[in-house]
Amino acid sequence: MAGFFWATSTPGQSYEGAITAPDDVGMPARLEADVRNLSEQPRNLDHSSSIISSLAYLSGALEEMGYAVERQEVLAPAENLIVTIPSAAPNSPILIIGAHYDTVQVSPGADDNASGVAALLEIARRLKKRGSGPTEVQLVFYANEEPPYFQTGAMGSHVHAMSLLEPDRVAGMISLETMGYFSNKPGSQNYPFPLSVRYPSTGNFIAFVGDTSSRDFLRETIGQFRKNARIPSVGGTAPSIIQGIDWSDHWAYSRLGIPAFMVTDTAVFRNPNYHRISDTPETLDYARLALVVEGLEATITDRFIEKP
Repeated sequence: MAGFFWATSTPGQSYEGAITAPDDVGMPARLEADVRNLSEQPRNLDHSSSIISSLAYLSGALEEMGYAVERQEVLAPAENLIVTIPSAAPNSPILIIGAHYDTVQVSPGADDNASGVAALLEIARRLKKRGSGPTEVQLVFYANEEPPYFQTGAMGSHVHAMSLLEPDRVAGMISLETMGYFSNKPGSQNYPFPLSVRYPSTGNFIAFVGDTSSRDFLRETIGQFRKNARIPSVGGTAPSIIQGIDWSDHWAYSRLGIPAFMVTDTAVFRNPNYHRISDTPETLDYARLALVVEGLEATITDRFIEKP
């Protein structure tokens, strides 16, 4: 048990104050607009038109921000969309931040994972204003995270990870996964054992989750997040054999030895709408999602953009 507590220990203090409005008062409305636009219907290869429309929406939003969008074919018509914020120096470390835009067959996927995609769009918008720093940042919108492609060669994040020409340059990867559902109700959080021993039973926090190979990267990141964020957070690593640890796009990078973890509301362990037709925009908390985005953007900026 001592090893478990070592693997799941994290630095800093989780936010314990009142939940207030984000500094950017317009962000919740932008996040909701993006979620609603993406969640009009399921997004998967059984609904090819929704994949095409989602790619058009995302690429249009990124181009409007001033980004050049690279398209990476995965399984036509599904593609990854990649934008790069170059480093000010050659051969610099690379940070990858990604979110999958597809859904399971019947779900409109507001939380899973339009919430992560909307958060990534907002991070893209905010980082665009920062300019170059000592780290190259790649923002990737992935196809085909959900079954039947999950953890296969047709998974978008696997395609991207395998395409990296210099994987040793990658300092880490952060997956934004299912981030918008929160509850103040006691008993609303239901982690499996042994995670249930370690973490709260009220689903009002955001979680940083990865396997034990990514412990240092996760600890450094959540420690910085806690200096900036005004929302409770938990974090830790565990062997991938434990249920849920590798249930996102970070899996594709971790298996290559790249430090990687996901930021999540814990999905099925909290959200009763997970992978259901009831995963709709009305069920999400956009103000708290905005607080997560503000904390992440400040963390990324402090660690990778403005790092001396």
